Amino acid sequence: MNYLIIVCQIIVGLSILNVWLIQNKKETKWRGGNAKTIIEEFKVYGLSEMMCYVVGFLKVTLAILLLIGIWVPVLTQPAALGLAALLLGSIVMHFKIKDPLFKSFPAALFLTLCLVIAFV
Repeated sequence: MNYLIIVCQIIVGLSILNVWLIQNKKETKWRGGNAKTIIEEFKVYGLSEMMCYVVGFLKVTLAILLLIGIWVPVLTQPAALGLAALLLGSIVMHFKIKDPLFKSFPAALFLTLCLVIAFV
């Protein structure tokens, strides 16, 4: 079971880093509304650009801590729960603007993985 949790940590950690550091200015089918970038997506949600930077900093930091948690296990649960809270917020924002349900899929998947990481 321990290896499965480590695989989940790697998947979630690298995926969050990919979204926020590599794909942040690229259009994807998962973005809220008709946004083409993360900053546009936050504007669609009615949030400021500063909030985008705050959330981005938190998600990147927690993703890194989740990966470090592979070697420093005491970091794993707090990082996973912090990411879970932010991912729940992502889902709420998609519902707020009445996005099609499929746009919430990545956030829901990673929220589920974070809860597995935190509690298994």
